[in-house]
Amino acid sequence: MPETELAKPVASTNGKAEESALSVLAKGDALQGHLTIKGDGHLLGKFRGEVDCDGELIIGTEADVAANIRTDRISIHGFVRGNITATGRLKIAPTGRLEGDARVGSLVVQEGGVHHGVIRVHPEGLPDEDDAAVVEASEEPLPAAVRSPVANPVERVKKLWGEFF
Repeated sequence: MPETELAKPVASTNGKAEESALSVLAKGDALQGHLTIKGDGHLLGKFRGEVDCDGELIIGTEADVAANIRTDRISIHGFVRGNITATGRLKIAPTGRLEGDARVGSLVVQEGGVHHGVIRVHPEGLPDEDDAAVVEASEEPLPAAVRSPVANPVERVKKLWGEFF
């Protein structure tokens, strides 16, 4: 398996250095499936599937990731296609590109960073999935172009605007 664990020292409250695992998918490596990371992680290669990360996830400059991602914090320096849920911060660096929707606690998009999709920022904390469904159900019905699932976000926007013009 091309996944590697590296240890990095982290200062603890008692003054002694403790080790925290860092999971790395190296540049040039490829992995497919469900990846669960208990600490921080770096995806530098090609990944397909789903990622659950308890710490900070960094997507490297040359990374190609097609996955739904759930994490605390994420920094995108490469290419990500998929939906993201981050309880903390989503950062899209100047070389980063995100194609998909995101629900985040805070958002940073640096000049040159690209996003195609919908980002919902919840600084008070992410609502539960059930709470989001109740809010959506109580709102007025959406136009048919928005309700119907379309795989390509660009096509979804074209359909939405086509209804108004």
